[in-house]
Amino acid sequence: MLYSAYQYSRWDGSQNIFDMDAEELMDHLSNELLEHGDILKALRDLMRQGMQDSQGRQMPGLNDLMEQLKNQRRQQLQQFNMDSVIDDIKERLDEILKTEREGIQKRSDEARQQTEDAEGPERVQMESLSQLLEQRAQRNLDKLDNMPESTGGAIKELMEYDFMDPEAQRMFQELLDMLRSQMAQNLSQDMMQNLQSMTPEDMAALREMLSQLNQMLQDKAMGREPDFDGFMQQFGPMFGPNPPQSLEELMEHLMDQMSQMQSLMESMSPEARQQLEDALNSVLDPETQRELAQLASLMGQLMPMDAMRREYPFLGDDSLTLDQAMQLMGNLQDMDELERSLREAMRTGKPDDVDPDKLAELLGEEARRTWEQLQHLLEVLKEGGYIKDTESPELTPRAIRRIGQKALKEVFMNLKKDRMGNHELITRGTAGDTITDTKLYEFGDPFQLDLHTTVKNAIVRTGPEVPVRLTPDDFEIFRSEHMTQASTVVLLDQSRSMGLFGSYQAAKKVAMALFALINGQFPRDSLYVIGFSDYAREIKDDDLPKSNSNAWVSGTNIHHALMLSRKLLSRDKGGTRQIILITDGEPTAHLEGDRSFFSYPPSYKTIMETLKEVRRCTQEGIRINTFMLENNYQLMNFVDKITRINRGRAFYSSPDRLGEYVLVDYVSNRKKRVAA
Repeated sequence: MLYSAYQYSRWDGSQNIFDMDAEELMDHLSNELLEHGDILKALRDLMRQGMQDSQGRQMPGLNDLMEQLKNQRRQQLQQFNMDSVIDDIKERLDEILKTEREGIQKRSDEARQQTEDAEGPERVQMESLSQLLEQRAQRNLDKLDNMPESTGGAIKELMEYDFMDPEAQRMFQELLDMLRSQMAQNLSQDMMQNLQSMTPEDMAALREMLSQLNQMLQDKAMGREPDFDGFMQQFGPMFGPNPPQSLEELMEHLMDQMSQMQSLMESMSPEARQQLEDALNSVLDPETQRELAQLASLMGQLMPMDAMRREYPFLGDDSLTLDQAMQLMGNLQDMDELERSLREAMRTGKPDDVDPDKLAELLGEEARRTWEQLQHLLEVLKEGGYIKDTESPELTPRAIRRIGQKALKEVFMNLKKDRMGNHELITRGTAGDTITDTKLYEFGDPFQLDLHTTVKNAIVRTGPEVPVRLTPDDFEIFRSEHMTQASTVVLLDQSRSMGLFGSYQAAKKVAMALFALINGQFPRDSLYVIGFSDYAREIKDDDLPKSNSNAWVSGTNIHHALMLSRKLLSRDKGGTRQIILITDGEPTAHLEGDRSFFSYPPSYKTIMETLKEVRRCTQEGIRINTFMLENNYQLMNFVDKITRINRGRAFYSSPDRLGEYVLVDYVSNRKKRVAA
């Protein structure tokens, strides 16, 4: 017995449940291509909106990624209170002061206890030391009682304060390190660690770096060549293992770093902002503060500062430390940058500029897989043979056939099965391809003898004897399939009104469906498409999906369209020749020589010249069937004149029903002519 082995594992999100199929992808693009005729626009819309496959599975689009990004940003803005940053610093200061007071009290109590326990000369010495300790403790308590209310002022006082409690001193040093590191982060992320527990020598090195950096920016502002290489040789290690390689890169780096603190400040209330600025400035000496202020001024002159002044409307209650707030600002700015790249990708239809690592970092691995699928769309179409190039995509003939097949399917979706027909005729013809059906010979039939059946008929009549004697009644011949051929010109009105009311898309879908019908079922037929507005032009089948209505010029030149139709149909001498005219208005232009003359309301001459061309079509045996997308009096009156002259037919329709009428009439017209 054979057994099959299966391995099951927990769903981890990496399994690919949406397998893109080139045919489904092309079908999804078809309607957009028929409406606008622009493969790039169709791909842009697909990337924006995503798509659903035949199994009902949804592939998200860039809009979905954008919505996820907005929801995440909205969630963070509604969760946190940015003013809590200064509250955290105040709480840390209060805790430092409390710890110092408790330490002073503890030292005093211990000194008194040691004095009480001492005896003799030692007691006298201990009393003297205890008195000195009490005096110091009282001075410190007075300083603590008179500590400035402002956060920055309190920090400045404590920087000159002689701590009595080691734990309070350690806690204050941690606060200073945190504030200094955040100031350093404005220059470089890597300086945060370097400037903790900063010595006076470290501060001097920072001031020197700021001074030379400002000198470089001044040189650039004045049009002089900055000494960037010399600067990086001396201060490059301050910028970490991947230092900037040019002054421009350094300025962009500084802009990114400074913008986080600037956005943090802009997102706080004015009172909290002032207190945070005071707290940060309090940890730096005046000279360093001047260098930083000059740096900010020079950066503002050389680079736009709008992005740095982005205010985020925080509405929540959750508290943040300064470290957490700076990290959150970095995340929000990353979201802003990702949003800009997503918008650009939606505009261009090319997701290459989106950073997949940043996408995964902010939105998760599922977002990265969505991006990879969207980026793979062009390759899927190219591998399926539907586009020629991924840089400047063009539809292949296979793609055009696919669009036509889908249009044909949609047009006949709601029709009854017996309405379309398929060249199946009751009567048999006398010419064409031989088929397997046979019949008894009649006078005048082509003598395509079925020898086997003829001999069998004789044997059945006379019995098994040799030689077999044949008579005319035994002759049986092969039937011939009646060969039909039609040449059709579809006239597509491309006037402005066809585009304004959405009629041209329906008309173009009909033409695509006719191409699919003829190529698939009537390969001997000929089909031409002519678009007309102020002038008439032939539209090749490859160009039909890209065609559109003419929104820039006025005119419905049916006269020129009929002239060009007669010229094209003259190539096909036999079979049915017909014109299918699809329009939403009477003629408003005619041709005189090589020039088109426009008049609205239609001039008498335009109407007469157009009807003359209808008579020429009639004389040449060309049938004109008209499909009107409007039922106003002027159009109905004009079409009535066409039908009386040409003996064609007229249909009043709407864009959503146009395809049924046109294609059913096309096939039915063929059956009627063959039967005749």
